[in-house]
Amino acid sequence: MTTVYGPVTDWATDFDHGDPEYNKNIHEIWSTLKASGCPIAHTERYGGTWLPLTYDMVHEIAYDTEHFTSRNVVVGQLKPSEVPDAAPAPIGGAPPITSDPPFHGDARRLLLPAFAPKQIDPLRTKMRKMCNDLIDKMGDREYVDAALEYSQHIPVLIIAEMLGLPLEDADKFRGWVNLILGSIGAERNEDRMAQFMEFGAYLDRHIADHVDNPKDDLITFLLNSELHGQKLTPQHVHGTVLLILIAGIDTTWSGIGSSLWHLATNAVDRRRLVENKEMIPQAVEEFLRAYAPVTMARLVKEDHEFHGVQMKEDDWVLLPFPAANRDETQFENADEVDIDRTENRHAAFGLGIHRCIGSNLARAELNVAVEVFLERFPDFELNTAEEVTWSTGQVRGPRSLPFRILARS
Repeated sequence: MTTVYGPVTDWATDFDHGDPEYNKNIHEIWSTLKASGCPIAHTERYGGTWLPLTYDMVHEIAYDTEHFTSRNVVVGQLKPSEVPDAAPAPIGGAPPITSDPPFHGDARRLLLPAFAPKQIDPLRTKMRKMCNDLIDKMGDREYVDAALEYSQHIPVLIIAEMLGLPLEDADKFRGWVNLILGSIGAERNEDRMAQFMEFGAYLDRHIADHVDNPKDDLITFLLNSELHGQKLTPQHVHGTVLLILIAGIDTTWSGIGSSLWHLATNAVDRRRLVENKEMIPQAVEEFLRAYAPVTMARLVKEDHEFHGVQMKEDDWVLLPFPAANRDETQFENADEVDIDRTENRHAAFGLGIHRCIGSNLARAELNVAVEVFLERFPDFELNTAEEVTWSTGQVRGPRSLPFRILARS
């Protein structure tokens, strides 16, 4: 896919995170920018976008709700101010991630019980079964695609079940996730708009069904919840369901895929984890740091000077948590993936008030997915006859992951 803006001419002054080359070569691009003395890049694309690259800058913006709004956290060709029916601040279209204080705190607290460890830990048995079932479907083939056949299925199935949506619609969910997160620079044509409308109508239909037929799931939980003494508005319920579905799927499958990519390209680490299963949780934390999938966005509330640059009202500001995790001032040998790293206060799940509410779920899925894959395939490598492809946009992970299976158990 090429973006409507054309190829990048200079990553420091004309970058485009929607360009396929960005995620494919992301660490090289960041290293080049940092080496050139560019701590914050800028582009006129998407109506003006900033890209801070240091941990301190990302941290500062993430905590600064006075100058930066979360009204929209995914960069688009249109700003919310340019969309007549865009959800207004402080709620936004997908609360609480698109909400600003003080509303944000109340909306976030509402969801905390649903993602507490006591709710997530019992799902691990179900996750293991799902992972084993996916591997069983691969049969005894020598060549598999660990992204298309494994990592991209696990969070879809888990999130669909938690929400109470039909598991047989998993392919639809994957398509909608790619539509929303993976094609920000694509031409806005009638077909894409129709897909957006189809997704919204699908959610409304299933939410309405839950009104008539309550179930023991997250949608019914939201419908029964109250905020400030009132039931949640239909727009709030719709937006939060959309958030859980989108944010809970692509981020986690990208994290699983990147972890497996590392193990396919690092035989020593793979053998150590096969032989020392108890090391997997620590290794997963390092994979989260080194290959953090998520970059969030903010909008500048009003003209604001930030570390010597003049940000304009309604400029986009990306928060590349993966770049923050590669900052040498925060992490020793930051560009080295070290599964023995014990002190690891990474920002893979974000910083500030919008830190990922589903981190317990994501960690469980990552640990189980890596553990089961290594149990079943103790030896594997990249299939060099095919290319690994990477996502585009604000969530980075392998979209295809061709493996050659060398050993089974």
